[in-house]
Amino acid sequence: MQAQYLHNIIPFAHQLLRLRLSEGCRALDGTAGNGHDTLVLAQSVGSSGRVWAFDVQPQALAQTERRLQEGGVSERVSLVCDGHEHLARYVDEPLAAAVFNFGWLPGGDKSRTTQAETSIQALAAALHLLEPQGLLLAVLYPGHEAGQDEAQAVMQWVQDLPQRAYAVLQYRFANRQNRPPYLLAVEKLRQK
Repeated sequence: MQAQYLHNIIPFAHQLLRLRLSEGCRALDGTAGNGHDTLVLAQSVGSSGRVWAFDVQPQALAQTERRLQEGGVSERVSLVCDGHEHLARYVDEPLAAAVFNFGWLPGGDKSRTTQAETSIQALAAALHLLEPQGLLLAVLYPGHEAGQDEAQAVMQWVQDLPQRAYAVLQYRFANRQNRPPYLLAVEKLRQK
């Protein structure tokens, strides 16, 4: 049975993105995967907006491209086949929002998963590009070993962010078993 008012992690993340983004905004998907987050970003930024979507797996970018074409928004998105830790090589505009859905490609090779070190590098680069009131979202999956290491490292990283410059929300279900996924949402309050 699903809660009526409490959204699952991904729908809640999408709700936050839709609330923050509007026509002409710039946004980033640091983990394109199957393109669900990229599509939400592209729809939310409108025809004058821009989205960058990263993935190291060409099959993920191909799936994302198909989803964007089906949604009629592919011209708004630059797909980048590179690690998200290199995002500053491709993006130099202020971002209204950035989303990272860590872990592995759903339906893909589970041995190819995001790693704590490069994920934190990517989060830091995206945070640097966020404009004031910009949102950085990170969905973490501690239910597998690499995901648990990554979640612990990312949690430590956000706990060290200065509270005068950033507000950090942790959204998780407390009564779910097997180390369920959760969302960290960071709002940039002002420039450092």
